[in-house]
Amino acid sequence: ELTHLDAEGRPVMVDVSAKAVTRRRAVAAGCLELCPACAEALEKGGGPKGDPWSVARIAAIGGVKRTSDLIPLAHPLAVDAVNVIHQWDPVTRRAWIRVEVSMEGRTGVEMEALAGVSAGLLALYDMLKAIRHEMTLGPVRLLLKEGGRSGQIAWNWPECPW
Repeated sequence: ELTHLDAEGRPVMVDVSAKAVTRRRAVAAGCLELCPACAEALEKGGGPKGDPWSVARIAAIGGVKRTSDLIPLAHPLAVDAVNVIHQWDPVTRRAWIRVEVSMEGRTGVEMEALAGVSAGLLALYDMLKAIRHEMTLGPVRLLLKEGGRSGQIAWNWPECPW
């Protein structure tokens, strides 16, 4: 059953008022595969636009905070914490971003974690595209969700460094 549709099939925002307030946490990760020229620039600290990692981290946090503006039926949430980490894999030429979001609330923060990773990777692309546009965005995946009725659920992603 799709929770974001009413009896007539129209989109609705889910009423979460009856749900218990619990500690919620979600972790998502994703990567940007770089061409050799962009990989070289990243390894040297950036390109013509400056330090790409700093901008990507700020963009990831902004993506978390703006999720309800991007996803029409997502609830605006009072997020308690956002932790962004990144990792470079020179062998695969993949730039990885991991976003962890937590809060006390009635609904999960999975969309916030996924939006944060996506925004961070898009910013990284933007910072490096002056060198070359030959980059591949994704995949982006949810790694963990905690809280609520379903408790903790974790997904295995062998390529992911975390």
